[in-house]
Amino acid sequence: MSQATSATKFAQFDLHPSLLKGIQKAGYETPRPIQAATLPAALDGSDILGLAQTGTGKTAGFAIPILQRIVTNPTRGPSALILAPTRELAAQIADEIRVLSASTEVKSVTIYGGVGQGPQVAKLRKNPDIIIACPGRLLDLLGQGLVKLSGIRTLVLDEADHMFDMGFLVPIRKILKQLPAKRQNLFFSATMPKEIRTLADEMLDQPTVVELPSTKPVDLIEQVVYPVHDKRKLPLLEHLLNNDGVSRAIIFTRTKRRAKTLADKLGKASFNAASLQGNMSQNARDRAINGFKSGTFDILVATDIAARGIDVSKVSHVINYDVPDTPEAYTHRIGRTGRAQCTGKACTFLTSDGRPTLRAIERRIGQTIPEHVIEEFMKYDGPATPAGTPRGGQQQRPQKKVQPRRQGGAQAKSRGQGSNGQSKTRKQNGNNGDKSGGQAQETKSPSARRRRPRRRKPTGGARPTNA
Repeated sequence: MSQATSATKFAQFDLHPSLLKGIQKAGYETPRPIQAATLPAALDGSDILGLAQTGTGKTAGFAIPILQRIVTNPTRGPSALILAPTRELAAQIADEIRVLSASTEVKSVTIYGGVGQGPQVAKLRKNPDIIIACPGRLLDLLGQGLVKLSGIRTLVLDEADHMFDMGFLVPIRKILKQLPAKRQNLFFSATMPKEIRTLADEMLDQPTVVELPSTKPVDLIEQVVYPVHDKRKLPLLEHLLNNDGVSRAIIFTRTKRRAKTLADKLGKASFNAASLQGNMSQNARDRAINGFKSGTFDILVATDIAARGIDVSKVSHVINYDVPDTPEAYTHRIGRTGRAQCTGKACTFLTSDGRPTLRAIERRIGQTIPEHVIEEFMKYDGPATPAGTPRGGQQQRPQKKVQPRRQGGAQAKSRGQGSNGQSKTRKQNGNNGDKSGGQAQETKSPSARRRRPRRRKPTGGARPTNA
């Protein structure tokens, strides 16, 4: 398709020529459904509530109206604020805005924690046009008086449901107090539960609501469930990575520790894998993401931190090593594949305790996910349960054997065989000064043996002096 034809398809929105060049550079040949539905109202200054599945071009849906407004009516200082829940998503938004604004003089700054604030403050002093920020670091800088939001004309909340649902509501309300009351609000998300939508309705002024089929994953994603014994998940994972045509995969785990451990195990098995989880420094997270994007790593093992904001092309597989906690998390996870009209496959490992969550996911997406049973991964042929194991499955701790030497000493002491044996037994038991006739103390617990015994009062009733 020629550049002229591409430009014509977006020229219907009467965009500035420099912005049309950026759109062509970004590779947009025709407006995607979410863009076609929201751009007219957004360019007209209306509030927007845009709901659409991941990978459908929501970022350009709010970036293009912001850039058009700045290019045609510039001001001094920040005029647009974009809030994102994670550093990765903020960085991705910033990258796309840089491409779209390449032929303009629009400047932007990205603000998030985990790195020094010095470079961010230096860019703020140059009066950028757009601020892309995570709420925590932005509040810190506001408290220090290092950023001013009085000139903001457009506020964007990307992944608005996540912003509200994960404890960002209070920080967002504090930020809203620093903004002009009269402004444009653009809310975009893949999912919007009813309780979260109520909050959005309170903050939006007569919004134009565009709701595409956001609860149903894109048709280009093949979904499959693999029933598996919990102790056979790693062999099943290696089987799929070797035999299922995997070229680039994101593997999701439930915990940060599990992500790191699994990535280490895959590395030892000669896979090019990296982990991405919240305990990593920002530099380490950047290395993992950039390495995955560049092809240094074929596999990214991540927590749900990567379910939003990781836009990597040609991810062939998303593998839910652990069933996600919520249907919304499932939608975001598998949306990392099947992006930009590419096909993909989403695999979910299902253990016995994951059935209820799977049913909730299927109700949410309105379809039954087919199961693929591989018998060898359904059973665990590990060591048999030792005899004497309680019904709950926890093995009893074996009793400590009594050493013959100590046993003999106790027996000798109980029979009164000599002062040497008696003194030796008392010393072993930490019972110095005991005048009770030399009874053995083998039955006392270690903590009791360490405890210094209380001295007995003399028979004459006199209080002993300080020993």
